[in-house]
Amino acid sequence: MYPWRPVTGGVILHISLTPKSSMDAVGEIVEGAGGYVLKVKVRAIPDKGAANQAVVKLLGKWVGVPKSSLELVSGGRSRLKSIKISGNSADIVKVLEMRVELDKSR
Repeated sequence: MYPWRPVTGGVILHISLTPKSSMDAVGEIVEGAGGYVLKVKVRAIPDKGAANQAVVKLLGKWVGVPKSSLELVSGGRSRLKSIKISGNSADIVKVLEMRVELDKSR
């Protein structure tokens, strides 16, 4: 049901990115062909990695970790991306679950 999985040294988060949006925002979880993904929108255009940098910055703020703790592990040129959040996986999962539930209640 969640678009993340714990791995050694952190969590892998699967997202669906919409660049050139009217605002930067983390949206809902949706089920896609490859499984569940977290929808993310950024204003940056997908040129020279600008959208990838924007999504890392946005997710860092959303999770409450420095952007240096996030690493794009796949999907550099795709809308479907996998991002590793480094740290204690149990703590990161708790924060992700809390953020998703908080956003649902709004």
